[in-house]
Amino acid sequence: MIRRILIGTFFLLMLSGCWDNKDINHRALPIAMGISFHQGEYKVYLDIPKVSVNNEGIDVVTANGDSISAAVNKISVNMESQVDLLHLKVIVVDEPFAKLGLEEITSNIIRSRHVSPKTMFVISDEPLDRFFTRINNETDGDGKEIYDFFQKDAGWNPEIAHTPVWKVFRSIHSYTNDVVVPIVKSGESTTIESMGSAILKNGRMVSRLNNEQTLFYNVFDGKSLEGKIEIMGHSTVQIVSSSIKNNGRFENNKPVLDSVLKLNVTILDTSGQTSIKDFQTKLKKLLDHEMDQIFQKMKRANADIFGIGQHFRNELPRTELAQWRSKYLPDARINLDIKTTVRNTGNLKLND
Repeated sequence: MIRRILIGTFFLLMLSGCWDNKDINHRALPIAMGISFHQGEYKVYLDIPKVSVNNEGIDVVTANGDSISAAVNKISVNMESQVDLLHLKVIVVDEPFAKLGLEEITSNIIRSRHVSPKTMFVISDEPLDRFFTRINNETDGDGKEIYDFFQKDAGWNPEIAHTPVWKVFRSIHSYTNDVVVPIVKSGESTTIESMGSAILKNGRMVSRLNNEQTLFYNVFDGKSLEGKIEIMGHSTVQIVSSSIKNNGRFENNKPVLDSVLKLNVTILDTSGQTSIKDFQTKLKKLLDHEMDQIFQKMKRANADIFGIGQHFRNELPRTELAQWRSKYLPDARINLDIKTTVRNTGNLKLND
């Protein structure tokens, strides 16, 4: 009896180990994946860091398939290492695919759990063949620029949208909240060049914002730290901190959002004699104008990137929320009150 127990324990210990796990040296860990769709077929690009003594450079491998999983599996079959997408940092799609819609691939990503929901979604402003060839030119860098470009502790800038997969997925299944996704292309003097951002409605690209408009969108969304704003061509300020309070209400059966935006800024440079009051007036005028331009653009696209409808969810039944974009958003109004505090003027002296 004791002998049987010992034999059984031995086999249990053997089976409880990580015998089916593969060593990290036998796994390929892509940092970026490109996806295009043409004539019913997907083409997948994987940016895989080279495993070498210096660990420098990137291998770009591609495959076609009837699905993204099939294309990735083809790549994995033909490699000496198993492809592991869990450490993927960036997913890049081309503009035609973004206009077609990202609902299916986003749902597949969330459902499969093979890719982290924190992975960034990005749109390429040029064909992916050209994009991946140019950004992985060995003479221009180590191949990890696309990863660093979107990292908040590295190359990210407030003029760039920052939208992970989970936000795109949430927006697709929301009646009242759409998103913006960064648009990039390969650069001439830099590896990557920001081209603004795309407005996504239900996961489909319907309009665009330029870099400056993306900054103002981030200001409203509370992600504007260290953003720089040029005022009337003669002053530049840097945002030190920002906060916003919103209150939704109905006026004559039309939605109104009262917003108070507080900005603490530092003046970086200026020309001529400018009083603090005049400076604050010009900054407010600029912000009012730019935010109105963005608001009109999003209303034409029927895409609620500011999440205005979120502030009316308790005021409307679900059947009415389902019609938010078409019935209520076109008549919505934002009353934006901007309060600016000049925290310091650096080495500059302004007239009060």
